[in-house]
Amino acid sequence: MKALYILLIGLLTPVFLLADQNDPRLEDLFADLRSETDVYRANTIAGQIWQIWFIHEDPQASGLMERGVQQMNSNSVRAALDTFDRLIALKPDFAEAWNRRATIYYQIGEYDASLRDIAEVLKLEPFHFGALSGRGLVYMGKEDYFMARSAFLTLLEVYPVMPGVKDNVEMLEQVLRNSAI
Repeated sequence: MKALYILLIGLLTPVFLLADQNDPRLEDLFADLRSETDVYRANTIAGQIWQIWFIHEDPQASGLMERGVQQMNSNSVRAALDTFDRLIALKPDFAEAWNRRATIYYQIGEYDASLRDIAEVLKLEPFHFGALSGRGLVYMGKEDYFMARSAFLTLLEVYPVMPGVKDNVEMLEQVLRNSAI
């Protein structure tokens, strides 16, 4: 019985520890997200994806992620930026670290730096709907409405019922029509 218990723990532990953008559960979750038409169920699926992205198999990386998010939530922008710099240096393949730093850069108006980090996120996780949304917002901040619209349309391919995105696309299409006149 003890051997069976150890075998079960050995089989289950890697699934629990394996997380970030390489987690094998993501493929099914993204398929579910793309096909879900109910906003609330889609939001639940998106939440499950965020939970996976947030955790890294390296406890030090997960600890830095938690610290950086706490710093972001308490508006300690400089400290959060430093934490995510450290995390990216430690784990340059951790997409969510790049995404969180991109968010900070967006918040402080460093749009080009944000776009560079978003590009890194999307290299690691092409379906990262947070980064796709962020890219749209950054381009809106830069008043590049064509690129913002393109980013949001790509986002809709990944997360078709994400709240507010269709409204952003419609607004941007109106802005683009008005600027063509």
